[in-house]
Amino acid sequence: MNKKILLLGSGELGKELVIALKRMGQTVIAVDSYSGAPAMQVADAFEVLDMLDGSELDAVVEKWQPDLIVPEIEAIRTERFYDYEAQAIQVVPSARAANFTMNRKLIRDLASKELGLRTARYHYATTYQAFEEAVHSIGLPCVVKPLMSSSGKGQSVLRDLAAMHEAWEYAVTNSRGDIREVIIEEFIAFHTEITLLTVTQKNAPTLFCPPIGHRQERGDYQESWQPVAIAESDYIDACQMAGKVTEALTGAGLWGVEFFLTDNGVYFSELSPRPHDTGMVTLAGTQNLSEFELHARAILGLPIPEIKLERAGASAVVLANKTATSYSIEGLDAALAQPRTDVRVFGKPSIRPYRRMAVALVHDAIGSSIERVRKEAIDVASKISVV
Repeated sequence: MNKKILLLGSGELGKELVIALKRMGQTVIAVDSYSGAPAMQVADAFEVLDMLDGSELDAVVEKWQPDLIVPEIEAIRTERFYDYEAQAIQVVPSARAANFTMNRKLIRDLASKELGLRTARYHYATTYQAFEEAVHSIGLPCVVKPLMSSSGKGQSVLRDLAAMHEAWEYAVTNSRGDIREVIIEEFIAFHTEITLLTVTQKNAPTLFCPPIGHRQERGDYQESWQPVAIAESDYIDACQMAGKVTEALTGAGLWGVEFFLTDNGVYFSELSPRPHDTGMVTLAGTQNLSEFELHARAILGLPIPEIKLERAGASAVVLANKTATSYSIEGLDAALAQPRTDVRVFGKPSIRPYRRMAVALVHDAIGSSIERVRKEAIDVASKISVV
């Protein structure tokens, strides 16, 4: 079975997915808005185009005639996906899923209003006046996000009314696509954020990975660990919510479903219809199959007999701190001198402040202190510098 797969978005997650697909004998064409993107370096071919331009997107689909289209980023003219499905092209997980999850308004309304999942209170705003009214209605602190963004861009926690205009401008200027709208959310006093990797299959039951804990800064993932301490009742609730929302969105593939764990139970936060950045911890061998191998199997309709926790593990990111078109990664010798350690360098062609350039991975036996493993991963990441 050889499928032609068009990968829309070619970052570090796409790179690992291409590797997983190539190991299964598939043909992958990697697409992004710039050349030299990480996934392009391992794909069979690549295309550079503006995926928000529907005509450009149509042209590349017509050129390659793919069997599958796999979205890897948010900034895509996703309404075109319905046309591609009508042409018998499999969109991953589905055109419906891609359209809903690329827009926080659609997914939040589906989760809260249609499915009745427990979420933070929220309002939308398309003008600064509406934004002010929403902030006063929700109260401080509150979370401000663009409706469309990625990797936490444009997201902030508003704690002081004097910073309202700054939060508004940060959100609207970092919005991806052509949607100028902001969501204002109640701040949930959580003790842990988790990602529940959820695998939907074509003709088999939905599967759930052992939950992953994660920590964010500026709305972007900084470290993740697996397993994470969670009450059995909270885990059951999270699985039920993840199952409901992925079933409603339809399609086969791996989803990153995010939740807040609080003293009063579990709150649904967000989800992505693809491998999740926090799931890079699975590259440390924490599971029998990484999130990328699971996604590859699910979209190809291949069997997944089980998902089993095999190690404790943690990941920590390596960030750039300046803007440059040439750079080097240094400190790998010191980082890899540590036991039970691995490093993945993404190979991005340029750097800018806070851009993820690599991830440090540490593993240990099941039952090991996860706090210690987390500290080791952070220590390994600190030994690597972007120069």
